[in-house]
Amino acid sequence: MYTPYKHEPFTDFTNEQNQKEFKEALQMVEQSLGRDYPLVINGEAVTTEDKLVSINPAEKEEIIGRVSKATTAHIDQAFDAASTAFESWRYTKPEARAEMLFRAAAIMRRRRHEFSAILVKEAGKPWKEADADTAEAIDFMEYYARQMIELKDGKPINSREGEYNQYVYQPIGVTVSIPPWNFACAIMVGITVAPLVSGNTVLLKPAEPTPVIAAEFVNILHEAGVPKGVVNFVPGDPEVIGDYMVDHPKTSIISFTGSRATGTRIYNRSSVIQENQFHLKRVIIEMGGKDTIVVDSDANLETAAKAVIQSAFGFSGQKCSAGSRVIAHQDVYEELLSIIEERTQRLTVGNPVDYDHYMGPVVNQKAFDKITGYIDIGRQEARLVTGGESDDSTGYFIQPTVFADAAPDSRIMQEEIFGPVVAFASAESFEQAIDMANNTEYGLTGAVISRTIDHLEYAKQRFHVGNLYFNRNCTGAIVGYHPFGGFKMSGTDAKAGGPDYLIQHMHPKTVSQML
Repeated sequence: MYTPYKHEPFTDFTNEQNQKEFKEALQMVEQSLGRDYPLVINGEAVTTEDKLVSINPAEKEEIIGRVSKATTAHIDQAFDAASTAFESWRYTKPEARAEMLFRAAAIMRRRRHEFSAILVKEAGKPWKEADADTAEAIDFMEYYARQMIELKDGKPINSREGEYNQYVYQPIGVTVSIPPWNFACAIMVGITVAPLVSGNTVLLKPAEPTPVIAAEFVNILHEAGVPKGVVNFVPGDPEVIGDYMVDHPKTSIISFTGSRATGTRIYNRSSVIQENQFHLKRVIIEMGGKDTIVVDSDANLETAAKAVIQSAFGFSGQKCSAGSRVIAHQDVYEELLSIIEERTQRLTVGNPVDYDHYMGPVVNQKAFDKITGYIDIGRQEARLVTGGESDDSTGYFIQPTVFADAAPDSRIMQEEIFGPVVAFASAESFEQAIDMANNTEYGLTGAVISRTIDHLEYAKQRFHVGNLYFNRNCTGAIVGYHPFGGFKMSGTDAKAGGPDYLIQHMHPKTVSQML
């Protein structure tokens, strides 16, 4: 009945027609900038005087939109609406819930360049990064819809003579979805539709820098036929509503992607049983990484250089999967560093409305200050090879930066910077390189560039990350192909976009009857 899942193909921007259509989408988005967006509670628009103001990080004076802020009173209303809606949504046929996702995916596919253009403006994403973000959002809807259809009848278990046993899944309750700003479309969509198609209801609190694209997506869900109260759009200040949503006794599931500090806070608070709470909260958390590319002595240095550049500087390094550390065997260390230096200096940085710019801005002043602070630390801890310059006069621009000769325990090798900064260290052996790669509190992604089969097998067993890539970059996981999630302080390893993800939003139930 349903075609097999295939991931959404990326747009070929070397095609002049595709470039023309994307420029038209940018013009259309520019004409709609500065609009007001309401909360959506129980299917109704709710406008507040207090707004989240979304700005263009490449042009600080340009306002993308003004989004109403929820108060704790609005959160209570949203929980009431979601709890009521859950009593009917949970019994809606899984096939019907999946069909709504297929319709939503079709709508987003028709508006694909528009959504990508919003990402260029609101998140500062270059064209290719924005296009991949939107494609991944479509992938999540298509993949999770099919996964729910596969799971609708449960899984087979054994039955004894005179007995019939079933193992089925049922939804849990109200989900609080808290996505990040860096994949403002893809992850926001993924952690909204996974609980949705599983039969749960949702309170969606978008990231503060990127609420407009989330508002547009909620409109798509309602256009696709999602009933009122099933998805409630409640942006706001984290210090006002964040803990309140996590602590709320009606919260059944919390799905969060973001910083280690916030993730561990949520994990801790969610374990506390509140008054009138009769369940344990399910927590799905992804918190980031300090990801390493290991380059072996026999590595193809062209492959290694391409992997490092893409991993470190794609979307200005603002990915939890970004390759912010390179550990190269001493035999190739200087040669690889020389290649990276030359290629990094050729990268262009500027307003991402221009297709020719490889990198755009970082997301806001807070990020700019943090990253430039780490560059100052790097100047003290290591040798600056190239980059290090920054300019926040009109937008938040930082040049791609490479440090060499960093100690494995230095701050720039241990702490997540979340910007266009990569540090190099040298290893005397492949085994030492893997040990160095494992010496952080994170365990999200990693890459190994090697032509030695034994070394790749060694890394499979001993490189402790959730997503390990051989002879390619450590970013760019694709839904259904590279289920994504990490070990250690990178999170609960929920493996988004994988076959085990939806069952984390449901309770397995055993039904046994005598014949």
